[in-house]
Amino acid sequence: MTAPELEPAAVAAAVAAGDLSVVDVREPVEWDAGHIAGSLLIPLGEFADRVGELPDGPLAIVCRSGSRSSMAADWLHRSGVPASNMTGGLKAWAAAGLPLDPVDGRVA
Repeated sequence: MTAPELEPAAVAAAVAAGDLSVVDVREPVEWDAGHIAGSLLIPLGEFADRVGELPDGPLAIVCRSGSRSSMAADWLHRSGVPASNMTGGLKAWAAAGLPLDPVDGRVA
């Protein structure tokens, strides 16, 4: 069973409405270069040990291109957690002109 996919614009709209939390599964050096404001960093390698830190409610799981995040989102989805994978990852988010934090952030 695979998790649903959400386009970056849909993730941005749901986050702005307070309907979705974003969990970033990249590594800290990638996160530091640029991330979605308000997202939670839990690197994929630490994910199973830190699943208790996930916020309640629907989640969008993100990474650089959508590959690592799809693994985490699928696992959560199979476990009954309302999780989606953000299609195309942070590369697609930036390509859509959506903001990164810090303001001069980039996708590493």
